[in-house]
Amino acid sequence: MLSRTEADQMAVDHVPLVAHVVRETLTRVPSHVNGDDLRSAGLAALVTAARSFDPTRGVPFGSYATSRIRGAILDELRSVDWASRSVRRRSREIEEARTRLAATMGRLPDNAAVAAALGLDVTEVKRSDDDVARASVLSLSGGPDGSDAVADMVVSKDPGPEAAVLVAERLQYLQEAIAELPDRLRAVVQGYFLDERPMAELAAELGVSESRISQIRAEALVLLRDALNAALDPERLQPHPKPNGCVARRRDAYVAAVAERHAAARAVGATLPAFDTTA
Repeated sequence: MLSRTEADQMAVDHVPLVAHVVRETLTRVPSHVNGDDLRSAGLAALVTAARSFDPTRGVPFGSYATSRIRGAILDELRSVDWASRSVRRRSREIEEARTRLAATMGRLPDNAAVAAALGLDVTEVKRSDDDVARASVLSLSGGPDGSDAVADMVVSKDPGPEAAVLVAERLQYLQEAIAELPDRLRAVVQGYFLDERPMAELAAELGVSESRISQIRAEALVLLRDALNAALDPERLQPHPKPNGCVARRRDAYVAAVAERHAAARAVGATLPAFDTTA
């Protein structure tokens, strides 16, 4: 372990890392989130990480500290619960309407159909989707209430060898699930969530409306969530209301394709990172 002086100096040297994580986070949450609160949480986590860091484990301090900082910032976001109950309630209503319409129509409905079914304006549906997408901090496996977010799976508050292996396995599966998405869905996930590109820019590139980008994004998130749950948390995979319908069959085919891709990758020697468990 480092001495207190060495740990504190390491924390000082890595203060820019907190600024980077906070800046990245602020691009994904509503504008009223207080950046100073996130920075305070991140700085406290950085100091804690430096004082608990064990160089003999062979894990770079930057990676270790980043996980701790992200975890602290996510805890801060959850504690303020800036997605109001009304936002979450409206989102649940919209998702339930989408599910009902998908079962009836045999395809994912567009925002206009959802709005008509609920007696809303199309802009209200789009605004709700955007609010929840931001408020969930890019939740890829959870529901509209922000539960079961992918961040819960990939950020460890107290990382150790076993936790690091589990994180790597989940990340690998998520990457394979994204790779297996249909072209347009994959392009939107990559552009919106990973490259942080504006929705308008993606719409122009794909030659569709922003409303259509929002619909594609919603469809991709549902598929990713189902693929992750099917492989990693089967008890959380919700049965489709019409298991023999074309929507359910497409979902099952996608889930099976992701599992096959994962199995093939492991068969050709795609292994998880090695960690020294004797340290």
